[in-house]
Parts: sequence; structure tokens; C-alpha cells
Amino acid sequence: MAIIDQKTQFDADKLSASVVGIAADIGQHDSGMHQHLKGQLLYAPQGCISFALENSICILPPTKAVWIPPSTRHRATMTNVVAYRSLYFDCAAFACPTDIAVIEVNTLLKALIDKMALWAWDKTESEMTNTTALFWEEFYAARRHSFQLPLPSDRRLQRFRQQVMQQSYLVPNLTSMAASVGASSKTVTRLFKAETGMTYQDWRQQWRLLKAIELLSRGMQVSDVSCWLEFSSDSAFIAFFKKQTGQTPLSFIKNTPREMFN
Repeated sequence: MAIIDQKTQFDADKLSASVVGIAADIGQHDSGMHQHLKGQLLYAPQGCISFALENSICILPPTKAVWIPPSTRHRATMTNVVAYRSLYFDCAAFACPTDIAVIEVNTLLKALIDKMALWAWDKTESEMTNTTALFWEEFYAARRHSFQLPLPSDRRLQRFRQQVMQQSYLVPNLTSMAASVGASSKTVTRLFKAETGMTYQDWRQQWRLLKAIELLSRGMQVSDVSCWLEFSSDSAFIAFFKKQTGQTPLSFIKNTPREMFN
């Protein structure tokens, strides 16, 4: 069995196979913070998944997959129908990556993930060997992306950390942020620089990019995304998005599988 629904009781760590795959179509879902003994590759060819890690947040748009190393605490949140593919690997049997990685999924890698996600859980190791070897070859050759944003850990910013995990939260400008934590703008900038490697202004811009990718992946119109993220105009948002990604928002949408909007 590999196709599951939200009622299926599933624990990859209880299965003995070195590779375990699952496939599902999931609507609104929050996995809660959890971890696996196995390493996990998660791929959503339709929809968008938001991730919370211990000290960072991550967005997984269509055409991208994320590698989650063993024993990495994470939380996956889905707000629209997501075509969910997940592969779990026994990292005692493979040379698994030790860091979180977001990769580009090309046509061949997608076909491999789709095939492996539907494997029976009692499939023999010999039957999996060739396909698994080709998967790892394509995985390590895939282009890497940076859709991960570090979070500050200072106690004065704990409430902010909780709020930024909420889907509807809009990260404020520096002045409003400073007022909300009862600190000066200079202090907030210093804290973010020390704990994330970015000034607050730079951190907020990166957050706006990740949020824009999430909202566009969910089918929101460019003008609505621009308005929600408080850009001064649609053209300002389009210029920002193109500078950060190398493509316009419309190009991004066109390169996203159209069936996700059905």
C-alpha cells in the first residue's frame, strides 16, 4: 500500500524497507512539529507547502522538493489541495545528505519520485536497487534553491516567532516591529543581524519573497499578492520578484503546473 488518505495510520519508521514511499491528495493540513528516524524527501507537484523547522521557515512550491535529514524536527502546513509525494530512506543504507536541501525537480526526477512513491511497502530490496541508484544520481545533480529563512531566537522576539508561523500574519515594517517588541529600531536591526545574519529590512524582504511564492502557488492574482504584501504598486512588486528570482510573477505562474488551480 502506498496511496493514503488523512485517515491512514502511517509511520515510516515502523516499516523495515530501506525505501518507503507514499502518495496522497491532501487539503488543509497541519502535521504538527515532529521528526523521523528515516530521512525524508517531500515533493508537491501541485499546491504549496509551508515548513517550520526549529530555527527557520521554508516554502516548498511546485517543481521543488525538500530533503529533511533524519531526526530533524519539522512541521508541514498545507492550506490548499496538495498532491503529496514523500519518500523515506533508511540512511544506514544510503549516503544521505546531512543538511536541509531544496532542489529543482526535472522531468526524470519527477518520474522517479512518482514511481517510488507508489511502491508497495513490502517491495524487495533487489527490486528497488536500480531505480534508487538513479534517484540519488539525479538528486545530487539537481539545482539547489534557497527557500529557507532563519528565525531569531532572542527571548524578546518569541512572540514574533509564533506570529510568523501563522498563514495570515503580515510581517510589519521596521518601525512597527520595533514598537511591537518595545525596542528601538536600532536594537531590532542589531538582534536580527546577530541571529540571522541579515538586517531586519533584508530579512523582511526575503520573507516577502517566500510569501509571494506561496501565494502565487496557491493561485492568487499578481495584483492581490502585491496589495497583500504592501508593495507601493504592482510594478514595484514585479520588479522585486524578478530581481530575486530571475523571472516575473506571471512567468512563475506559467511555469507552475496548471492543474493545481483546478
